[in-house]
Amino acid sequence: MAKIQYREALRLALREEMLHDPLVFLMGEGIGERGGSNKVTDQLYEEFGLNRVIDTPISEASFTGMGVGAAILGTRPVVEIMFIDFALLIMEQVVNQAAKYNFMSGGQGHVPLVIRTQGGVGNGLAGQHSQSLEALFYHIPGLKMVMPSSPYDAKGLLKSAIRDDDPVIFIEHKLLYRTEGEVPDKEYLIPLGKADIKRKGKDITLLSYSYMILKCLKAAEELAEEGISTEVLDLRTLVPLDKELILNSVKKTSRLIIVHEACKRGGVGGDIAAMVMEEAFDDLDAPVIRIAGKNTTIPFNINLEKVCIPTIGEIVAGVKSLLNK
Repeated sequence: MAKIQYREALRLALREEMLHDPLVFLMGEGIGERGGSNKVTDQLYEEFGLNRVIDTPISEASFTGMGVGAAILGTRPVVEIMFIDFALLIMEQVVNQAAKYNFMSGGQGHVPLVIRTQGGVGNGLAGQHSQSLEALFYHIPGLKMVMPSSPYDAKGLLKSAIRDDDPVIFIEHKLLYRTEGEVPDKEYLIPLGKADIKRKGKDITLLSYSYMILKCLKAAEELAEEGISTEVLDLRTLVPLDKELILNSVKKTSRLIIVHEACKRGGVGGDIAAMVMEEAFDDLDAPVIRIAGKNTTIPFNINLEKVCIPTIGEIVAGVKSLLNK
């Protein structure tokens, strides 16, 4: 295994899939000669040329619509939206067209489209470049959604997303791009819809995804010093949701805290909490708790930004509080 950065793992996945299938191509703003704002597509333009690594105008709605049409015709486009905030410009193409095409064609048509984008706070980019909008897409039938937390998961899940026949929203976190992790040299795939236990425990379950997994793991380390055994469950794929692993973990620990960076109101955590209460109420020894971002626009000031999302201290305190109930 080699230890590589998250963004390098994504680049490897794109390259391998472009070599594997000539129908895979990339579209987005500045992804060609510039290599993308986060350097995920660096050097791919030189290897595959302008017909497969396409620099687009600054017009998300138009090139996403092109991607939907190209996918319907049988190719496998990977469309990059520079910030998830800009995904608000493509809701018609994604929600009303890509997500519904298979259903409205009676299962005869498919849209094998991947939309890569990045969200979350970091670097003081303020309210219009720091949002966590996964709940918007989570709500839409017909879309799949992936939010990996490690280089290993990022590579295996992106390859599976590209090979999937349904539209996939693939959300990366801006603070993960330079994180490192071990990735096998040989090819591998991670199936969509399979969560992963990043740390086994018996006293309580911390359920999360994307960048918050790193904070949950650090919180679990602190709690272990006080004799508290914390299970950290990484969803990896929000849609399909691995209900089986969630419910099995809850059955084992009897306590669940859901952690996500997106604001609490209307967040993914509320839906998962309701599912657990409906299907595993008798396994719980305490209420399901959510630790989430504040219901506020993300400020430009970096210190204010940090207190708008869950901290390791808040997670540790939440665990101790729930164990006392």
